[in-house]
Amino acid sequence: MDLYGLIVMATVLTLQIPESESQPDVCGRSPRNTRIVGGQDAPAGSWPWQASLHRPTHFCGGSLINKLWVLSAAHCFSSSNPAGLKVILGLQSQEGVNSNKQTFNVAQIIVHPSYNSGTSDNDIALLQLSTPVTFTDYISPVCLAASDSTYFSGVNTWVTGWGNTASGVSLPSPQNLMEVQVPIVGNRQCNCDYGAGRITDNMLCAGLAAGGKDSCQGDSGGPLVSKQGGVWVQGGVVSFGIGCALPNFPGVYTRVSQYVNWIQSQITSNQPGFITFSSSGTDSDLNVSCKDVPPISVTITTTTTTTTTTTTLAQTTTPAPVVCGRAPLNSRILGGSSVVRAGEWPWMASLLHNGTHVCGGTLVAKDSVLTNANCFSGPFVASEWAVVLGRLKQNGSNPSEVSFNVINITLSNLTGTNIAVLKLSAQPTLNNFIQPICLDNGQTFPVGLTCWAAGWSSGTGGDEKILQEFKTSVQNCGNASTSDSICTDVFTLGTGDSGDPLMCVKDGSWYQAAVLSFTGTSGTSSRRKRETALMVFEKLTRFQTFLTRSLGTFLSPVSATNSTSNSTSNSTASTAAIMTTNQGTPIHFPSLFCLHLLILALCLQLFS
Repeated sequence: MDLYGLIVMATVLTLQIPESESQPDVCGRSPRNTRIVGGQDAPAGSWPWQASLHRPTHFCGGSLINKLWVLSAAHCFSSSNPAGLKVILGLQSQEGVNSNKQTFNVAQIIVHPSYNSGTSDNDIALLQLSTPVTFTDYISPVCLAASDSTYFSGVNTWVTGWGNTASGVSLPSPQNLMEVQVPIVGNRQCNCDYGAGRITDNMLCAGLAAGGKDSCQGDSGGPLVSKQGGVWVQGGVVSFGIGCALPNFPGVYTRVSQYVNWIQSQITSNQPGFITFSSSGTDSDLNVSCKDVPPISVTITTTTTTTTTTTTLAQTTTPAPVVCGRAPLNSRILGGSSVVRAGEWPWMASLLHNGTHVCGGTLVAKDSVLTNANCFSGPFVASEWAVVLGRLKQNGSNPSEVSFNVINITLSNLTGTNIAVLKLSAQPTLNNFIQPICLDNGQTFPVGLTCWAAGWSSGTGGDEKILQEFKTSVQNCGNASTSDSICTDVFTLGTGDSGDPLMCVKDGSWYQAAVLSFTGTSGTSSRRKRETALMVFEKLTRFQTFLTRSLGTFLSPVSATNSTSNSTSNSTASTAAIMTTNQGTPIHFPSLFCLHLLILALCLQLFS
C-alpha cells in the first residue's frame, strides 16, 4: 500500500475512534448485531450496552457508557440512595438462565440538578457502579452523541428495553429484550403534536405518525441509538409520552448531545466516547408549522419619551372539550417505586372532614368527585367536607394543590357496597396536576392487564405521608365471576384507602374500574379466597344508572378525541384540544349542520 493509502486509512480509523484519549476500549461496537431492519425479540448480544435496573425486579433501563458508568433517566429514581439497586448487563431475558450476564451494585446515583419532574426537562441521570465492568461480546459501552450532533426528521433510530408491549400489557414470558425501529420526529412537529412549548431543546422525539411503534412503561432510561460508519451512537434516553404508540404522539427522549459537558464534569477519568452524529440532506422539520395552534398572545409595544404601553391581542379559538384519562406527567416507569411523584395520578382527590384526611377519591367530571359511600357513616353535612386536588403529600408543601368546598353529597342506594358523588363548589382549572379520570362505561378489562391503585394509606408514605401506588393485574374471578365484578392480585389496603381508585389504561387513556373499600378487617369484604388469593371489586358498571343520574354524560377519553380528529383529517387540532386545560363547551356539530340546511333552503327560495 502506498503512503497516500496509509494516510487515508489512518484518517478513517481516527474518525471512527471515540473522541476520548482516556477511553481505551472502542465504544459503539456490536459484532453480533448484523441486522438492518428489526424484528421484535433482540438476538443475544445485539445491544451489548443495554442495562436492566432492578429494585428488586426490573423497573427501568439504562446504557453502559464506560467501565464504571451507566446512563439512565432521572425520573427512574425517587431518591439518590443506591441501597438495593442492582445493574444487570449482558441480560437477554428477565426470566431463566442468562449465561452472559454480570450484576453490579451501585455506588452512587447522580440525577441532573435541573431535572424538572413537572415538565420532564433534563430527565437524565448517571449511575456509578461499585466495581469495573469486564467487556465481552455481550457487554460493551455505547458511544454518546457529541454536542454538535444533528438529528433530522426521518433519521432511523432503534430503541430497546424490557417494557410493556402496549399500554398496560406486560412483556410476555420469558420477557426477552425487545427492539423497535422508529424515525426521528423533528421538535417543531413534536411541539405541534404535544402542544406548543411542551417539547424543549433538551428533548428528542421519535415515532410514526400512524402510531404502532414506540417505547412503553418499563423502557424508561433505556437508549435510543443510531448507526454511523459502523459505530452505534446514543442520541436519546427514553423519557415520556402519552400512552404508547398512539398516532401523532411520538415517544419523547432526553437529547444526549445537550449533556456532554455535564457528563464529562461528573466522570473524572476514563471519559465515555463522544461521536458527532451527522444527518444528511436537509431537515424537513424546518418547514413545519402547526395548522392549528393553542391560543397565543401577540404583544404590541409602543414606546414614547415618557411611557411604554403594551396591548395584548388574544387569538380567537374554539374552546377545547374536556377529556378524561389523560396523565401528561405519568412517566413510562410507573411503579419502579411505591412512592408517587407529583402529577402522576392527576385525578386523585383527598377528602377532608373538618380539615382531616378521611378518604381518597377521584375527579370524574368537571366539578364532581367519586368516592366510597362508607366514608360517610351516620348523618353527614356537606359543608363539613372539603376536597383537595393536585395533592401529593398529606404533610408538607404541595404547590399544585387546590381546595374546594363540597356543596352536595349523593350516595347510591344498592344492596351491599355503595359509592358517593361529591359536587364541588367550583370547577377546577385543569393542568398537568389536575385532570379527570374516565369512568368504566362497559369497558372490558382482560385477564393479565396491568392495573394500579393509589392512595394515602395510614402509616405509609413516611413523615410527609406521600401518595402511594400499588401495581396489580386483572385475574380470572373463577367462581366469584359476575358481569359486575373485577378481580386482581392481592395488594394491601389500609385506613384512608376507602374511595381510592382501581385504575387501568386502555388505548392510551386511564379508566377507573372500581372504587376501593377498607373495612378494617384482616381480609376486606371485597377479598375472596381461592387457590390463589384474589381481591374482588364491584365494577363501576354496577352503578351506571346512579352515575348517569348524578353526573350526566360521561367525559370522553383522550383516545376517542384522537379518533374523531383523525377521521376528520384534523389531527393537530385534536392534539391541541387534548393538551389544553380550557373548560369551554365544544361546538355541537348537529346544530351547525341544521343551520347550514336552513341557510341553503332560504337561498333556494330567494333564487327560485
